[in-house]
Amino acid sequence: MPGAACVALKSTHREPIMIERSLSVLIVEDNLALAANMFDYLEACGHTLDAAPDGKSAMRLISENHYDVIVLDWMMPRMDGISLLRHLRTQLRNPVPVMLLTAKDQLDDKLLGFESGADDYIVKPLALPELEIRLRVLAARRHQRSDVRQVLEVADLCFDLGTQTIMRGGVQLPFSPIRRTLLKVLMRNSPHVVTRTQLELLIWGDSVPDGDLLRSHMHLLRKTIDGERIAEQKLLHTVTGIGFRLCMCA
Repeated sequence: MPGAACVALKSTHREPIMIERSLSVLIVEDNLALAANMFDYLEACGHTLDAAPDGKSAMRLISENHYDVIVLDWMMPRMDGISLLRHLRTQLRNPVPVMLLTAKDQLDDKLLGFESGADDYIVKPLALPELEIRLRVLAARRHQRSDVRQVLEVADLCFDLGTQTIMRGGVQLPFSPIRRTLLKVLMRNSPHVVTRTQLELLIWGDSVPDGDLLRSHMHLLRKTIDGERIAEQKLLHTVTGIGFRLCMCA
């Protein structure tokens, strides 16, 4: 559990029943006591957890890790839950199951949550055993909807999300974590343009470093996936003044 949220409270609930399959869960909650209580309980159930106190921190964790399910609080600083959820669905096209956690219990609030991309909705105060079971159900539904071996493909470029292996033309390619994240976003949005601002926000959040580091990463990304290929075979394209797109196009 990263950062301040690492300080967890002892759960007063009875010992949970252990399950066979461990889930990778991200808890996004600015109430550290509640986050710690959920963290303790789910960890005791055998799951692997990360935690973030706000939407911006969560977005960076999501860009760097694979999660089976996300528990997302609605009201948070530095990007609320609904804004993060919409960004995941519309900009990053990330299908990870999301459980929206909130004190908002009106029908209109629930409808807004589901319309924004939530897979489930749980109202505070919550029962931890119920939360754990519902998270397992969400993860199982995703498993049933898709092949365990999730692969992104653009032309002859393949990104196996399970093994984090990237290949082009049958040849495995080396990638740093940042460039792997950039490629994943570009592939998920292919053939559409991803703006420079979107990519910088994804990698660095509000703390974009001085100098055009994104340009350097994109140069190395292009060198890795396109190499010495002729123009007609190049996949990574710069859209001047806007951003980048990944596609087999002139």
